[in-house]
Amino acid sequence: MVELKGICPIIAAPFTSSGSVDYDSLRHLARTLTEGGCHAVTLFGIAGEYYKLTDQERMGMVEVVVDECRRANVPSILSVTAHATEVAVREAQAFQDAGADALMLLPPFFLNPPADELYNHMRAVGEAVTIPIMVQYAPEQTGVAIPPAVLQQLAREVPTYEYFKVECKPPGAYITSLYEGTNRKAKILVGNAGYQMIEAFDRGAIGVMPGCSMYDVYLKVYDAYQAGDRQTAYTYHNALLQMLNHIRQNVEMIIFYEKRILYKRGIIASDYCRHPTFCPDPFFDRIFEECYDYVSQYFGTKVEV
Repeated sequence: MVELKGICPIIAAPFTSSGSVDYDSLRHLARTLTEGGCHAVTLFGIAGEYYKLTDQERMGMVEVVVDECRRANVPSILSVTAHATEVAVREAQAFQDAGADALMLLPPFFLNPPADELYNHMRAVGEAVTIPIMVQYAPEQTGVAIPPAVLQQLAREVPTYEYFKVECKPPGAYITSLYEGTNRKAKILVGNAGYQMIEAFDRGAIGVMPGCSMYDVYLKVYDAYQAGDRQTAYTYHNALLQMLNHIRQNVEMIIFYEKRILYKRGIIASDYCRHPTFCPDPFFDRIFEECYDYVSQYFGTKVEV
């Protein structure tokens, strides 16, 4: 059975300069992450622009990422994002059949579904597959609040729900409540670009699911923390925070600049984002370049295909 922990970044959706999915860049990105030491990779997270893709494009991306993960023996996590329960069940089964090692479920949020329907949706998806599932709790992006007790109940009643991605603000108390309320059995990863990853680890989290452009710096934070070297972990984390404080002023902004970092690093061939997207002014770009000059000193080696 797959074990998820450590640095499990969200894969960006690379496009050509004309806006088509760039499968070659996707393969190079997935290989960079898997050979670069990431503990798992995640496809169709919110930072992966899943909402700007066709069904055909999504399945093409699944094939590439699952193939690269198998090649490197690194777990693949595919996110189920459909809002209709019937469609989400079919999507989960299709991803399992395509070779996903685990799923992440973003509960439906459009038009704020009732709590019982939300729970029934999560339960139906969990009962439809046999691979582990992670619930993504992202109230800032979805506007839907889910009390820890609901996720505790889900973990008790549906065995496939082993993992939880927490990215509320602040996440700390929620992590503790979920962790302690499951007798410390909940396997929790933190999102929100890993702003509070060190505190989250202190509270019992086992991993972080950030964007993928600075994956190697996140790995250095994690490795230093695991070695008990908190000062070094804070040094690397502070380097990330300087960049994150600038580029994560909204979600489309971090998607835009994550791709620019990947492009500047030579990992993808274009930093194109499908529209509507974030449009920077020269001040945004100038500050970005200053932050990039600083954080890039912590980057690791480039992976060649």
